[in-house]
Amino acid sequence: MVRSNPQISQITPINLCNLRNLQLALHMKVDALAIVAHRDDAEQTCGGTLLELAESGRTTGILDLTAGEMGTRGSADERAREAAEAARILQVRWRENLGLPDARLENTWENRLQVAARIRQLRPQAVFLPYWEGRHPDHYVAGRLGYEACFLAGLKKLPLEGEPHRPRKIIYSTLYADVRPSFVVDITNQFERRLEALLAYHSQYDDQADGSGLFPSQADVRARVEALARFYGMMVGVKYGEPFLLKEVLLVTDPLAEICRGRPSI
Repeated sequence: MVRSNPQISQITPINLCNLRNLQLALHMKVDALAIVAHRDDAEQTCGGTLLELAESGRTTGILDLTAGEMGTRGSADERAREAAEAARILQVRWRENLGLPDARLENTWENRLQVAARIRQLRPQAVFLPYWEGRHPDHYVAGRLGYEACFLAGLKKLPLEGEPHRPRKIIYSTLYADVRPSFVVDITNQFERRLEALLAYHSQYDDQADGSGLFPSQADVRARVEALARFYGMMVGVKYGEPFLLKEVLLVTDPLAEICRGRPSI
């Protein structure tokens, strides 16, 4: 049997320091879960959407697969503290770090079972994953690992603690992919706080000598984040947007209500 062993200090945006919070963590369920390779990946690619969901009354979570210990800037401990603050800003109810090796994330059976255990524990309706192609190997491996773990979590005979559960939708974040999205979420009301959550990673985005030749300035980061959000917002007739892709065709039950929104066709 593979048993869930969450790193309790990172499950929520604050440390769990009493029995009530511990029980909450062990019985937490979320409506939407983002599975990403590194701390700050979710903030970059689906942070506005997670906040929009939270403000609509949905519960959200983030599963960071690695601690980012191989990054040029900052330490794993610094990024843990920054991730907790970012989660607070985005109103994320649950956050955990699996502590898998950074820069050598692998889609192994053992790793799939660890992620599947969290799927069974949290029972999300939807899971956000990185797009299946990308520059950083950890990112596309996280997408494949997350997808296969979601499938395994639904197998009744799998020797894994918890009741079988499979999310209804796998949603791919395509912010940095050169693909046409299936849909764009309006994050106009969430954009500034999404940017605040990203910049909460001071070790990564504050102007500093370390890595200055490799990384853009904070002003450039702000400009690039806004440019991308404006680009995708323009596609659907809003100020700021976040793009996503589905592999399957989406069912629509009320075409006029669900399709006739956003930018007109002509």
